[in-house]
Amino acid sequence: MTWGALLQPDLVLGGPILQLTLDRLQHYGLKGLVLDVDDTLVPFQSTDPSDALQAWVASLRPHLKLWLVSNNLSATRIGRIGEALDVPYSLGATKPSRRKLRQAVQAMGLPVEQVAMVGDRLFTDVLAGNRLGMFTILVEPMVDSGEALRRSPMRSFEVWLSQRLGVSLNLESGSFSGLGSPD
Repeated sequence: MTWGALLQPDLVLGGPILQLTLDRLQHYGLKGLVLDVDDTLVPFQSTDPSDALQAWVASLRPHLKLWLVSNNLSATRIGRIGEALDVPYSLGATKPSRRKLRQAVQAMGLPVEQVAMVGDRLFTDVLAGNRLGMFTILVEPMVDSGEALRRSPMRSFEVWLSQRLGVSLNLESGSFSGLGSPD
């Protein structure tokens, strides 16, 4: 498999995770979601999920199995978010390693093809999910405006490099911003 194929998301949402609907997930036959935490569910410095995120999780929980998998090492922070959302979690995942994703999928009891890895990063979330054979969904990061300026160079570099490797980030409508471009 080429680097371009390993970095190619199956779905580029073009918005934050809150725009991911049950209808769209069911369209792809998905029955479980492994969710990245930092900048996918909450801004990196946040310790509390928003009311909108809690409502989104509550609306999906009756239909899908959910699991949080984060590279973050803070048991206090990730545990607090997982408990607030009432979703099991793993931390210190070292994505693009597949180990914690595999553990989450096995705990869900679902075939890997029916579980999506959802995240905001190509070189961690999408790469890890594709390496495991999962459906992969790239979402726009959920960041504070001041934080976006500081963190955008790395994300922009990932988008630039992945496109040079043949990755298409085209959407059904709109475009994936990657928070700017180094071009």
